[in-house]
Formats: sequence, C-alpha cells, structure tokens
Amino acid sequence: MAQTEFPKRRAFAMQKPRTKDRDRDEPRRTDRQRAADKRRRAEKQAGNVSQHKGDLTPQSRMISTRGGRVRITSLIVDELTRALEVILKLDGPADVLMKLFFKSNPKLGMRDRGLIAEGIYYALRHYSSMRWAMRPIRPDRAPRLAALVTLARQHGVDTLSEQTIGSEKKPLENVMAALEKQFDSAPAHVRAELPQWLFDLVEAQYTDTDALYPSMLVGAPLDLRVNLLKASRDEVLAQLEASGVEAQPTPYSPDGVRLPTKPGLTQWPIFKNGLVDVQDEGSQLIARLVAPRRREMICDFCAGAGGKTLALGALMRSTGRLYAMDINEKRLAGLAPRMRRAGLSNVHPIVIASEHDKRVSRLNGKFDRVLVDAPCTGTGTFRRNPDLKWRLNPEELARINDVQKSVLASAARLVKKGGRLVYATCSILERENQQVVEAFLAANPDWHLVPARDVLATQKIELDDAQWERFGDYFQMLPHVNNTDGFFAAVLERTPPVVEAPVDEAPAEDEASE
Repeated sequence: MAQTEFPKRRAFAMQKPRTKDRDRDEPRRTDRQRAADKRRRAEKQAGNVSQHKGDLTPQSRMISTRGGRVRITSLIVDELTRALEVILKLDGPADVLMKLFFKSNPKLGMRDRGLIAEGIYYALRHYSSMRWAMRPIRPDRAPRLAALVTLARQHGVDTLSEQTIGSEKKPLENVMAALEKQFDSAPAHVRAELPQWLFDLVEAQYTDTDALYPSMLVGAPLDLRVNLLKASRDEVLAQLEASGVEAQPTPYSPDGVRLPTKPGLTQWPIFKNGLVDVQDEGSQLIARLVAPRRREMICDFCAGAGGKTLALGALMRSTGRLYAMDINEKRLAGLAPRMRRAGLSNVHPIVIASEHDKRVSRLNGKFDRVLVDAPCTGTGTFRRNPDLKWRLNPEELARINDVQKSVLASAARLVKKGGRLVYATCSILERENQQVVEAFLAANPDWHLVPARDVLATQKIELDDAQWERFGDYFQMLPHVNNTDGFFAAVLERTPPVVEAPVDEAPAEDEASE
C-alpha cells in the first residue's frame, strides 16, 4: 500500500506519571546503585528465556489470580480511551500509531500495556459491530464509550466498576443490549466485521465464509523460521523446551516453529544469535516455492523488510548472488543488521525508483529465479492488521491492481529463458491473484504455469488433497483452513530456449550406393 504521510504534530501528547504513582520523597540513586541495577538487569538477561516459562508468560501476567477475572482499572480505561481517540480515526497504520502511543506513556506496566494493546486490536477487529451498536455516534467521537464497550465485550461488564464506568453507564447498557439482543438482525457485512464492498467480493468468491470470517477475528500465533545455516529445527525446539517455552513444529513448513504465546523474543539468545527469525508459516512456504539452488542468481523483486530474502539466502546456503530490490529505502536499510545476524554474505540490497528503474532493465534475462512479493491489499493479514479492512476502498484496490500487473511484467523480463518466477501476495482476493496471473499468461505465450504442488512435493512438503482440488495449480493458504495468514502464489516458468539437434549430412551418392 502507499506510504501514509503523518502530520508534523504529535499523535499523542507525552504523559506525566500520576502523582499517586510517584514517591516525591524517594532519594536520588547514587552512581553505584545505578551500576548495580544495570548489572542485575544484565544478569537477568543472561538467564536466557527461563523468565518466560509457565505462568510467567506475558499473557498469564495480565490475568487476575482471583476467580480468573481480569481486573480493569480506571487507568486502563483512560489510556485505552486516549489510544482509540486517535487510532479509530483510521488515518494511518495502527501498529505505527500504537508505537507512538506507548512511547508517549513509558510508565505503563507490562500488564497494562498488554490489556490496552489487546483492547486496541479487539476494537479494530470488531469495529463494524461497535459502530453499528453505537450509531449514530462514531466510535472515534465517543472514545471513552468505545473503550468501555471494548473492555466489556472482552472481559465482561462485571470487570468494570461503577466508579470506572461513571456517566457512561446508560450508554454502555444500551450498546451492550443492542449487541446481545439485536445483533442477529444486523446487516450481513456488519456481522462479518467487513465493509460492504469487501464483503461482497469475498462472498462472491468463497463458499465457506461462515468459517473464514471468524478466523479473521482472532489473533495469529507466533511463527518462527529456523535459520538452517545455524541450526536445525530439532535443535531449536530442544533449546526452547530446556528453557521452559512451549513450542511445536509447524504442520507444513519444515523450517517452522510455532509458539502459542508471544513472549519478548528479541531478548532471547536464539534470536540475537540468528538461529530464528519471525515469519508466518505461509510466508516460509512461498520461499520454498522459489526453490533456489546453490550458486544461482536470484532476485527478491519487492523485498520490503527482507523476511523472504533471508529465507531464500538460507536455502541457498549463502552461496550464489541474491538481489533484494525495493523502492522503500528505509525498509531495505533494516535488512543489513538482519543479514549479519543471520550470517548471510550473498545478499545485495538495491534501492530502485520504480519497477522501470534503469538498474532493473540492465539485469534483464540474467536471473535464474525471481520472487515477486507484489504490493497488495493485505486482505490475508487481517488477523494481524485489522485496521487495513477499514482503510481500504475500491479505488485503492484498483490502484494496487494496476501496480501488480506492471510489477509482474517488469520482473518477468529479469528471468532468463528456462528460469522461473514466483508471483505472490498476502491477499485472499482473486482479483489480485489468479486474475493477475491469467492476464499475464494470456499476454505472454512464452510463459506457463507450473503446478505448485509439484514444486513443494520435491521438497517433501504436503498439503491436503482437498486444498489442491480447490485451487488447482495455484498455492493458496487461508486462516480457517491452514491457521496461517492468507497467502497466494503462482509458479511461472519461461519457455527454455529451443536447442536444435544437429542435422546429419546426406551421404554422397556413391556412399549411398555401397
């Protein structure tokens, strides 16, 4: 999607600690005391990930020990109100705004941060029903009521004290009554938690939406990709088990590990030392569809932050040449430290102005394989980015569609004859997927579709037969079928050059007569 320009003003004002949270009489700490604190923190981190095991996971820390009920304080309501007042305007990416929000109040504890973050995501996932129940008031114009409704739906009205609810008691009762007693009569797209235009597209394409819609309203698991240059999956699983972290192998990707909780991964030695990287299982399989070989020349044409680039580099065993191209210089710059951590030396990042950049055309016909992780609407990532469905519109879909076709055409010229191109998106819409590929194949008869099933089978990766029967030669992962984000991919191959067989010379007449 297009980059959003933010205003120069602060999205969130910096918050001062509450008076009751500060001890005005607390003496200043000496340099020796501060040094001792720093040493203790370092020693705690050196204890690896044992601090995350069992009932010490962040999710468990949120939960009250009394009767299993979450205790909602006025602080949580106030801060969630402050966050929703900005985020529900839907002016920019929610993850960026959330970072700004938490940065504006660094005094929030881990429990409060967790509850507020989950509240923000819940409000975005269920924005359609909340707006319907609050009508004619817009949630962003009544952020405190929106915060109370969100927390009541998540944890129950009885977790909110009358003092916390205050003057919003009657409006809260009305909204909750509408959701509990009248929601079955709400429009179908409201019950699906989608805008009308997007609901119509999905309904026209899928017959199992009763399972698809609920799957997009829950959080995604944390998937890790094991860096095969530094460890095997079994070794990583053994390290996690020894540290008391619950984990299991992903069902499809041979390189994946799935964690049911989301602990502070960036502080773990296995992450700092490059043994694992965060990557959804579906994304891992797209790298497998490229099937890069050692010493080949590979291009990740829309590399972004480089998640699939790193996966490709590991499959190449850091040999050959792997070009990572993107128009976003800032995102591509973040690839360098990740490359070092992963131990890759074959990656060459290149910032390009567009798919028509001269630096791209100079490499036409040079690559063995090209991955086009095309710009898309991100409809397959609603579990992680629920704000996308409210910020998208038909005009944006049309614009992205044109970009996809242009990017695919330009990237195809990079592939040598006999080489392959993988066109991929994180979308569940045929308009961005099958229709783009079919239009390309119709205009380029020297290309053909390679069954994705065959490419994965050579690597001993199997999906259910029903999935291939449903999508044919295309690769499609869905949250309600595979418990991954929604991913699409098509493997395309350019017709190899025709090698003419040598023609035997006709025998001389006298030789023929012999």
